[in-house]
Amino acid sequence: MRVKDVMTRYPVCCVSDDTAQAVAQTLRNEDIGSMPVVTDGESQRLEGIITDRDLCCSIIAAGLDPKTTPVGPFVTRDPVICRPEQSLDSCERLMQTHRIRRIPVVDDEARCIGILSQADLARSEDAPKVHMTVAEISRPSLAIIMPAPSTQSLWSLTT
Repeated sequence: MRVKDVMTRYPVCCVSDDTAQAVAQTLRNEDIGSMPVVTDGESQRLEGIITDRDLCCSIIAAGLDPKTTPVGPFVTRDPVICRPEQSLDSCERLMQTHRIRRIPVVDDEARCIGILSQADLARSEDAPKVHMTVAEISRPSLAIIMPAPSTQSLWSLTT
């Protein structure tokens, strides 16, 4: 099966100048978790992708005003992409390797023509295969960041 057979066609997109609030409202209204960012509505050339997590963790948590803050600086540039002719298996491997839930689909001119999501896979693949992909994507990071021990803790450990 090919990506073009199961992808969501004509995804809702935004531009870098759109405000965080406008993008968040679109994500909510469309019931989606990310949006391709394109150069403009006409060319649809992919610039990157913005997620609900980007909005929350980079804009809201930093205390920036979502009504006036453009999303441009918070866009993930050069996201993992796939082509419509690619096999679905190859894109599932990309999702697993990069631990991502959605992949923009671009044509030969780098125009965003679709998006492949976990939901698209769930509707088209058998349950064990989807389970494996979701499990890989959701696997916790191997990096564990621990706070530096305080001087008191170090002293207690050495005495």
